[in-house]
Amino acid sequence: MLSPGLLIVWGCASSLHPAPVSERSLQQAQPSGRPVYGPDIRPDYYVVKPGDTLFSIALDFGVDYKELAAWNGIREPRALTVGQQLRLRPPAAMAVTAPLKVTPPVAGQPMESVPVSPFSSGKVKTQPKAIKVPYSDQAYASLSPPSAPEDKSLSDDESISWGWPANGKIIATFNEAANAKGVDIAGKAGQAVSASAAGTVLYSGSGIRGYGKLIVLKHNKTYSSVYAHNSVILVKEGQAVVKGQKIAEMGDTDADQVKLHFEIRRLGKPIDPSKLLPPL
Repeated sequence: MLSPGLLIVWGCASSLHPAPVSERSLQQAQPSGRPVYGPDIRPDYYVVKPGDTLFSIALDFGVDYKELAAWNGIREPRALTVGQQLRLRPPAAMAVTAPLKVTPPVAGQPMESVPVSPFSSGKVKTQPKAIKVPYSDQAYASLSPPSAPEDKSLSDDESISWGWPANGKIIATFNEAANAKGVDIAGKAGQAVSASAAGTVLYSGSGIRGYGKLIVLKHNKTYSSVYAHNSVILVKEGQAVVKGQKIAEMGDTDADQVKLHFEIRRLGKPIDPSKLLPPL
């Protein structure tokens, strides 16, 4: 027999874990004609290899280089040593703190290696909530914890409206087997390069070998886009941009001709842009 009052108890942490999403539900949610991709299988750690930079590692794993530096206690973005182990996810103790502000290197000054600082793996403490309410059908139904928010991380592309970043002849296409990570679009020096979709400037500069003057836009927690070999960069890191906005001018920095190298990346991994861009 139910008492006049019900004691409703649940842990705060229960709402921090989204409900699992099955492969079947992902396929059903995927728009017709778009590829279905698997879950996020990025590792928790990465070992620095020759030629790596903080910027290139961040690009390859789809994270902000400033956050990557903060997670690993790195004050100098270019100071990495081969064999150094980098954390690719935020430590639990830092999950609710702001990322470290990274000061760009000064040209001409020597770069020294900065050791990775250890972080504690303590958990955020929560206390259960207890609420005593009069009995009613609504109160009885609320004995179950609040439902977790739906995990839409694998269907983020549904909300992105993609467009071509420049006009011109396609002179190279995506080829995963040949390590061709995007498409190359030929054009004229100074030609407009536009944002392929709305997003935020994650990186602008020339710190990744082979890309010249580069812009990386982050569109959501899953997708980013890359614009390389520009002659002029017109946006700065942290700036919000809209689809079609001019963000750079085409050039030949670190390239053999004037062209735009364009990539779309999912969780840092290059995917075929033609699968998401509108037909030419």
